[in-house]
Amino acid sequence: MAAVDSFPFLYREISRACSPHFETLALVGALYAASRALVLLKDCCAVVRVHFLPRMMPSGKLTRRYGAWAVIYGASEPVARAYGEELARNGVSIIFITEDSSSVIDAVAFLSQTYGVETSVVTANFPLGQAAAKAITEALRGKDIGFLVNCVDETLASPRSLIEIPEQGVLDQVNRNVAAATLMARLVLPGMVERSRGALVNISSGACCRPLRGRVTLTAFTGYLDHFSRALHFEYSAKGIFVQSLIPLQIASSRRQRSSSREGWFVPSPEVYARHALSTLGVSNRTTGYWPHTLQYGLMRCIPEWIWILASRLLSGAS
Repeated sequence: MAAVDSFPFLYREISRACSPHFETLALVGALYAASRALVLLKDCCAVVRVHFLPRMMPSGKLTRRYGAWAVIYGASEPVARAYGEELARNGVSIIFITEDSSSVIDAVAFLSQTYGVETSVVTANFPLGQAAAKAITEALRGKDIGFLVNCVDETLASPRSLIEIPEQGVLDQVNRNVAAATLMARLVLPGMVERSRGALVNISSGACCRPLRGRVTLTAFTGYLDHFSRALHFEYSAKGIFVQSLIPLQIASSRRQRSSSREGWFVPSPEVYARHALSTLGVSNRTTGYWPHTLQYGLMRCIPEWIWILASRLLSGAS
């Protein structure tokens, strides 16, 4: 056996032995690179189609496409109020469903005076069950309900361990974010099905795509709303009803509480977000509603969940 004492000689021998496979490996690499490029191109086209084309070429009057009235549940949340204002700007009359009517009195007066639309408020305590449903049903009677907007409770975004939440607090959160949104859809859908038109929008959070430390209930409830929306769209889209799941990332808090320094390109105000989100209605049944958030969401999806969890634990330990 000949001794090999020269690395270049050994390298040449190994290269000669493996040379038949190099072309195959190069072809596999080229095909993989091409597939990733096609996926990137597809994602870019989707961003343009969902977020830019609808704003450049509006699809028509909302009241004609969906209906004359909108029901807003979770109206005390800044995003829901801003979405309601955008609908009112387009001539849609608004019914606010809330547990505390005092939280929306100013919004009701502002919409009526500014946009000349009809507005009303229904106080509903959902833990009462059938009694709350009866009050809402009476308020909807005889109206051309074209929109239902459900919004997740903003307070869920505050970091809090599950065991720190009182038992009654957990039940209240389930009623407010899961049971109430489901019941609202049940109350509004029959009229939409009868008229063969309507739009149901569930505003949750991008937290549904990745677990977040200290936000167990937020991740769970937004995940429910997201899957609930997708299931409803699958079942009712053939009947003329468009169901959309909005999964935004960070949005600046209410007008009174936020500071201008907190707002930015990736942290829009509720008003800016609502304007962008409404333009995607009828275009995409599942979107962040705001194109910078879509870029962030795309990056989040590229990170494997085990790396996401590991990084979250390391950052949490460092803090």
